[in-house]
Amino acid sequence: MQVILLERVEKLGQMGDEVKVKDGFARNFLLPEKKALRATKANREFFSTQKAQLEANNLERKKDAEAVSGKLKGKTFVLLRQAGDRGQLYGSVSPRDISDVITAGGFTVSRTQVPLDKAIKSIGLFPLFVVLHPEVRVSVTINVARSEEEAERQARGEDVLAEKTDAEEAVVAAEELFEEGAGLNEDTEEAVEE
Repeated sequence: MQVILLERVEKLGQMGDEVKVKDGFARNFLLPEKKALRATKANREFFSTQKAQLEANNLERKKDAEAVSGKLKGKTFVLLRQAGDRGQLYGSVSPRDISDVITAGGFTVSRTQVPLDKAIKSIGLFPLFVVLHPEVRVSVTINVARSEEEAERQARGEDVLAEKTDAEEAVVAAEELFEEGAGLNEDTEEAVEE
């Protein structure tokens, strides 16, 4: 299907370009999101008369996005999640979670503006981009942690997973309580196995 782009679409073209796309992509994304028009004679004429207005609107939205990107660039947002001892999350972090934490931080961002190329399934620091406008991307860091204290330690650069877990510390403490030689020796281990 031939369409006329009403705004810049990544990996497709600039505003005003007439491109050929698959029917499903046009019907399900470009046309409902008002990012393109079907390339008919009437729509070509409509676009040529509205081109100046569309470009002015696009330029204004781009200026607004650049103003927000100046404030948002390089910010770190803390996202608290439950995780196992090895740092694996119980679930994963979605674009909605990220947009919610950025919005709570004082910036209005929708989930569609947070493209994730791979799922976040562990604790740590994750740099990613937020698309404020088709031509404006800004980098932020998401600090996924189990607690506020752990998030602060991660931000300082500490490896929170390298420390011993509570269970390991309990085993070491229990071993210190026993006298030397009071534990199992080779003879008693053999007897236990039989």
